[in-house]
Amino acid sequence: MPKKFIQRFMPDHDKIRQHPQLNKLFGTLLHDPNLLHLNRRSISGAFFIGIFWAFMPIPFQMIPAAALAIYFRTNLPISIGLVWITNPITIPPMFYFCYKVGTWVLSTPLKPVDFVMDWHWFGTELAIIWQPFLLGCLIVAIVASIIGGFSIRLIWRWHVVNQWAERKRRRSSEKHS
Repeated sequence: MPKKFIQRFMPDHDKIRQHPQLNKLFGTLLHDPNLLHLNRRSISGAFFIGIFWAFMPIPFQMIPAAALAIYFRTNLPISIGLVWITNPITIPPMFYFCYKVGTWVLSTPLKPVDFVMDWHWFGTELAIIWQPFLLGCLIVAIVASIIGGFSIRLIWRWHVVNQWAERKRRRSSEKHS
């Protein structure tokens, strides 16, 4: 895993612990070292949370992602960062896919949707397609977060097993030389 590379960009835990505004806002909740640790449990939990909230069609998705990362003691920066999977470029195709999944599950006809990011669209078009859209978002969020979380666990495990095997090969070659 690129653990050392990622750790270079992680904030210092002591600085967070001593930050006066964060202490006022969160108290001792941010003092948990797991919020910045890079281990299999913390990272896979962050993937579950971050990917789930990325597919939720709500503004300020980072707030519930951060709250759940703190509550479940997973990696906070990765949980928040993964929410940015949905950005102004990726939102239309991702949410259209969610809408298609919702129409398929509900067996409703697919209505042509011209997505425009304005209040008029939200008031007219979304009022028509909200049920399949929200159901599709929920289904895709659950499935994608489960796949993401378990994939990270498997990749992490595979990497650790390979490191152990490499270490064992090095030790056996050192003994023979």
